[in-house]
Amino acid sequence: MDGALPRRVPLLPLAALLLGNAALAMGPWFVRLADTGPVSAGFWRLALAVPFIALLAKANRQPLGGMPRGLFFAVLLGGVLFGLDIASWHVGIGYTRLANATLFGNAGSLVLMVWGFVAWRRLPRGSEMPALVAALTGAAILMARSYEISSQTLYGDLLCLLAGLLYAGYLLILQDARQRLGNWSLLTWSCCASAVILLIVAVIRGEPIWPGDWRPIIGLSITSQLIGQGCLVYALRHFPPLVIGIALLCQPAVAALAGWISFGEALSAVDLIGVVLVGSALVLAKVTPRGARAAS
Repeated sequence: MDGALPRRVPLLPLAALLLGNAALAMGPWFVRLADTGPVSAGFWRLALAVPFIALLAKANRQPLGGMPRGLFFAVLLGGVLFGLDIASWHVGIGYTRLANATLFGNAGSLVLMVWGFVAWRRLPRGSEMPALVAALTGAAILMARSYEISSQTLYGDLLCLLAGLLYAGYLLILQDARQRLGNWSLLTWSCCASAVILLIVAVIRGEPIWPGDWRPIIGLSITSQLIGQGCLVYALRHFPPLVIGIALLCQPAVAALAGWISFGEALSAVDLIGVVLVGSALVLAKVTPRGARAAS
């Protein structure tokens, strides 16, 4: 549109987008500080947040009951995958660097893009091939560096990558339910199912469940579920995928800073190359046309 005034950036949604990503990036830090087990911390993360999420669903007039049986079982299965995603990610956080945990935990965007190729029976094209090459190269660099540090660090990377796969499955299963229930209603029910799964896994692992110090647990619930999820649900409808993808890059930056300050996890120049490659791939995955991601 020649001669048109540039569109003003919506400052409040932009602030919410950045704050939400930064808050989510602090989740691994709180998991490390918690005196419960990592899976138990995931249970409390959801259990403490559910009442507030349900209130947000009510405030937005989203239904919390009367689901058809098929929809109920889809939400239940999605909640199981979300719970296993958090369990895998929280355990992985204890074995790898915070920046790696954050990057690989966000791998769901790339997984959805690859799933789109399978569903639509076509090969990557345009920006999709560079995204895949960058993701594979960056992941190989980060995992090789992890293996140099310790085989346990590589194990942590793989657990966080598994979490990204599980999260992609969660999104795919619930893509229709999200349209019928709304984000807050869906999050309420999926968090309930996920909390049960997390509690069962924590008991099986023999983890301490009741916190001695509630501060990290409350901080985890507030940052990861209430502020992080809340800000993103509000902000995402205001921006195109490119902006969302670029904002996502503040997560590994914040996580790397927290890991360096609190745990001495300095990133080398080679690590930074891996981070940039995987982060760039996540941005490219975000801007992939919706059809290529199986309507994720």
